[in-house]
Amino acid sequence: MDTMSVDVAPVRSATSLAGARENTRTFLERLGQPTIATDDAETVVLVVSELVTNALRHGGGTCTLELTAHPDTVEVAVHDHSPRTPRMRTPDLNDGTGGFGRPMVNRLARTTAVTHRPSGGKTVSAHLAR
Repeated sequence: MDTMSVDVAPVRSATSLAGARENTRTFLERLGQPTIATDDAETVVLVVSELVTNALRHGGGTCTLELTAHPDTVEVAVHDHSPRTPRMRTPDLNDGTGGFGRPMVNRLARTTAVTHRPSGGKTVSAHLAR
């Protein structure tokens, strides 16, 4: 099983987000057999982008991205310091305040979960096709 963990800092969140996407691409390129199809790899990168963005915006400003390759799936797990459970909301079509990411992640992933951590904070995870 392949695993990678990346700390994402809040100082330059746009740069940190780009780094998270780049680290994800590198992780996926280095996977052994079975390799991941291009479309599935781009879906993983998109989910990483959404989950990291949400953690930086709503989860206390810092997070850790953990990627794990299982035989049939890639697990994306984002740990942040906020105990608040993400909520589903109606996407804002007028003011651009969001609401699209979580429903999209739920549709793209095989499974998603929110787990509260004993040390505080939470982990939002998604299992995606490999």
